Amino acid sequence: MPADPVKPSARRPGIYARGTAKVDLILKAALDVLIDEGASAFSLRRIAARCGMTVGNLSYHFPRKDVLVQLMLEEMLDSYEVVLDSGVRQPGLSPRDRLERIVTLCLDDIMTKRTTHLFTELWALANHDQVIAERVESFYRRVHAIIGDFVQVLNPALAPQDVRLVALYISASMEGTTPFLGHGKPWQNDMPVIRSIAVKALVDLAVTITSADMHRDSDPQPFMLRK
Repeated sequence: MPADPVKPSARRPGIYARGTAKVDLILKAALDVLIDEGASAFSLRRIAARCGMTVGNLSYHFPRKDVLVQLMLEEMLDSYEVVLDSGVRQPGLSPRDRLERIVTLCLDDIMTKRTTHLFTELWALANHDQVIAERVESFYRRVHAIIGDFVQVLNPALAPQDVRLVALYISASMEGTTPFLGHGKPWQNDMPVIRSIAVKALVDLAVTITSADMHRDSDPQPFMLRK
């Protein structure tokens, strides 16, 4: 989903609610470090240097990296809600139109440097930090819930658990394009066609899939290992 420039949030909890301008400066520096320098450079010391602060001053607002990551993800969710309100949750659009717009917006956003770099580096951080992994997982659960709301309207016969799984599949399908079709990736020029394929395939799936389709083969063992 598209991530707009960071705006001050009224929902900031705790100590980093103080000094909004300073917090925004820290947040921008943290995003810049992840996008431009990568997960290996993502330290409080490097972020402090990027925004011209001492580590002690930055630590007063963000004592740990995971607290900073949490705010970054909250800000992104806020920006997604703004985009959904302005471009998707509009009167006169059919449920199918709305889900098509979500898929289009997400894949267009994956083509930007900001999103391609930011999320791949967040995944890298999550691989080595359990607390950050939990923050990222929570973020995606909320994204899946948003997608699920639109799936449920399109396919009301699905049980809530199956709606969640379809939303997870749609999200995973879109995110999976990042290493192939994201900014600077080998097949980025093919994204417009892939986007058209994804819009049709994912929305048709959301409309037509049944619980019977989903649970036809519930054996969790990989096919090649079955006896």
